[in-house]
Parts: sequence; structure tokens; C-alpha cells
Amino acid sequence: MNHIIDTAKRVLKIESEAVANLIDRIDDNFVKAVEAILNCKGRVVVTGMGKSGLVGKKISATLASTGTPALFLHPAEASHGDLGMVASKDIIIAISNSGETRELVQLIPYLKRFNVLLIAMTGFAESTLARQSDIHIDISVKEEACHISIIPTSSTTAAMAMGDAIAVALITMRGFKETDFAFFHPGGSIGKKLIIKVSDLMHTGDEIPIVDPNATLSRAVLEISSKRLGMVVITDDSWKILGIITDGDVRRGIEKWGKDFFEMRAGEVMTKNPKMISEDELAVKALKIMEDHSITTLVIPDDRGSIKGIIHIHDILRQGIA
Repeated sequence: MNHIIDTAKRVLKIESEAVANLIDRIDDNFVKAVEAILNCKGRVVVTGMGKSGLVGKKISATLASTGTPALFLHPAEASHGDLGMVASKDIIIAISNSGETRELVQLIPYLKRFNVLLIAMTGFAESTLARQSDIHIDISVKEEACHISIIPTSSTTAAMAMGDAIAVALITMRGFKETDFAFFHPGGSIGKKLIIKVSDLMHTGDEIPIVDPNATLSRAVLEISSKRLGMVVITDDSWKILGIITDGDVRRGIEKWGKDFFEMRAGEVMTKNPKMISEDELAVKALKIMEDHSITTLVIPDDRGSIKGIIHIHDILRQGIA
């Protein structure tokens, strides 16, 4: 047991030090790389073999999801037709810890023909890939985290961290906002939280349960039951919101007044000043209000204070917003 724990702690210590050591490598070459990508008129093509290729896929995905057109090019497939992905205005980011990966080195003459900018991320500044590149970013590590110091561990962690540093520097320079991120993530929960508004989910028109203040509780209960939102809005003749009655209010009313409850008027038992939200607010904000107040619905008023819609917690949760 202790051996397992000691090994895991050693791995995390070595890898965290590898990432921390990158801080001193953020130099003019890093700045040049970020500025080149920022001004790129084409796409960023990331390439790498083996574990470096897996890191490259992650880096290209992060760039693409944050506003930098990017794709991953498998170096072994490149020489069999996939070089057609590369255009003259593109930038290549080639990742190789040794800087001597055969599949990448063999691509260099062909990439030069496209006259594309080559950014190399390697652990050896004197390697072939580093020397042939236009910009070299040092991602060297003192040791791998495995006990035989061979298996790519610290080196891949360092490469991924440097890729993140590039991506975050780019989004900072671009003034990238949450809404921009959401634009590229419409199907994910993050994007939904930042895009979907109350107006997209609220019930309107005939779906809204409404009674006037003089309606009996029997009538109010029928309205709650038929509209299936667990509540009814009490309005005056101009649809101005006066209050609400929830199914919880009904249960408590029966406990307090018994059968006489159903002959009472809606205006007598309604909750005044119910929790409301604007239709322009994000649905995630509506969910937060509901959770904070242990309620399941919010009333949406218009500019005059008249009822415009109802949003139910189930409407939000169905969208995967939580």
C-alpha cells in the first residue's frame, strides 16, 4: 500500500515540477509563436506522432474551440495524401520530445515547399526539427515520471501544458468571452449554460395557468392540474400579476382549513410578490434562483408587470443545464 502511494506521489511531484520549469521558457519565441497564430490567415495544423500526436489532438481541439481554426494532421498519413490539408497561409505546430521523430522530419522538405511557418515544440534545441523550424519552443523535462525514465509522462504533460499556455494567451489577446466560447459549444452543458435564455424555455399563451382573484380554490386547483406546472398565477383583468398559488399551498391549505378551503377565493390565499425573472436572463440564472429558494417555477413579467410566461425547473433540467 505505501509503495503504491509513494509511487503516485513521486509521479505527481515530477510532473508538477516539469510544468513549473516551463515558466522560465516563456520567452521571445513563445511571444512570436502566439503573435504568428494570432495573425494567421489560414489554419493552425498540429502534428505529432504517438503520444505527442495525442497531445497534438488535444491542443488542436482546444484551439478550435476557442476561436482559432485548427486541425490535427497525422504525420504518417500526411505523406500518403493528407498533406492536401495544408495550404500556404497555414501554420504548422510540430510536437516531438526528441525532435528527431522520423515521420515529422521527413515532412519538413514538403512543408517548406508550402512556405508555411513551422513552430516546433521539442525537448532538444539542437534536434533536426528544432533547427529546421522558424520558431522553437522548448518543452524539455529533466526526467520522465516512470522509474525507468522512458515512458512519455512528464514530457507529454509539459507539451500539453505549453499548448494550453498558447491557447489561453491567444484568447486573452482576442478578448475571448464566455459567450464566444458558448458559440463553439452549442451542444455541451457549458455552452447551454451560456446561451439558453429563459425566453427559449418559458411557457406562454394558453400554457400559462391563470385565474382571477375571485375564483374559488376549486377552480384554481383545476387550473393547476390542467396546465401541469404545479402552480397558478393570479392576475387582474389587465393580466397584471397579483400573486401565485402552488400545489404546495393547496396541500397546506387543505391541512389548515379542510374542505372549506375549496370554497375560499384565490385572492385570499395567494402568495403576493412571487419570485420573478426577466425573459432575457440566462436559464442557468433561473435555475440558481429556484435552487436558492427551494421552488420549482418562476413567473416572467413583461415591462408593465403583466404575465408573459412561466418557466419550470424541469424545462431547464431537460436541456442538461445543471
